[in-house]
Amino acid sequence: MHQPTDGSPAAERPPGGDRGDHRSPVQRRTLLRCAGIGLASLLLFTALLVLVKADWSPLARLDHGWVAALHRYAVRHSVWTAAMQTMADLGAPWTMRALLGAAALWLWCVRARVLAGWAVSVGLLGWAASGGGRALIGRPRPHFADPVAIGSGAGFPSGHAIASAVTCGALLVLLWPRADRAVRAVAGTGAALTVLGVGWTRLALGVHYPSDVLAGWAAAAAVLAGVTLAVELWLPGRFGRDVRRLHWRLRSRVQRVLAPPLPLEPDHEPGRS
Repeated sequence: MHQPTDGSPAAERPPGGDRGDHRSPVQRRTLLRCAGIGLASLLLFTALLVLVKADWSPLARLDHGWVAALHRYAVRHSVWTAAMQTMADLGAPWTMRALLGAAALWLWCVRARVLAGWAVSVGLLGWAASGGGRALIGRPRPHFADPVAIGSGAGFPSGHAIASAVTCGALLVLLWPRADRAVRAVAGTGAALTVLGVGWTRLALGVHYPSDVLAGWAAAAAVLAGVTLAVELWLPGRFGRDVRRLHWRLRSRVQRVLAPPLPLEPDHEPGRS
């Protein structure tokens, strides 16, 4: 039977319809996965915060050893330093938040309102985690007599690390259910390289310690998992329904664009019935 594609509710409903308020096995696995990731990330962030606050000597030696070695390399290689600065500018927090905001606006326009609110929430909470962590611990950034870059404010956690991980993670979550295996591999690799690359620039430029960047990644994972868990508990099934609705709407549009035109009927010839 032909599926309606005129923008009516029936056209937006994925095959199978809603299943009620009872959580499916997929939803329960999502809750458990988010709870596990969120708890592990929060514990890692808390452990790093306590160790940094206590000035634990093994961690301090690791942090200072890494940034000192990378700073010496950056001073001797100006081209490398310029490349790292360019990459850091491209992965700046305002750039990442702008990308996430654009995605949220697009989701709102296509009526995936829960996903739009989720994207805005993870962006705002990531921003709050960055500012709150810095205000809570007030860790100074690395200091050199001949710095190759200057960072403002406290160093723990890294704002670049949080913003890039939150944005790339959120975009990957939005893409994952609608992509095939090849696209998932490319997108996952691209997101991982972006997050790792932006974090590496903070070390290479000598404006953050390794524990700052690691704490930023942990905070980002906690934010993504925590907000997803809260949405699933508050609005059971709505997150997945918006993902399916988005997929169904996009697939209908793609099918209309890519479908071959129907062959024209031959002209009626005289003498034929």
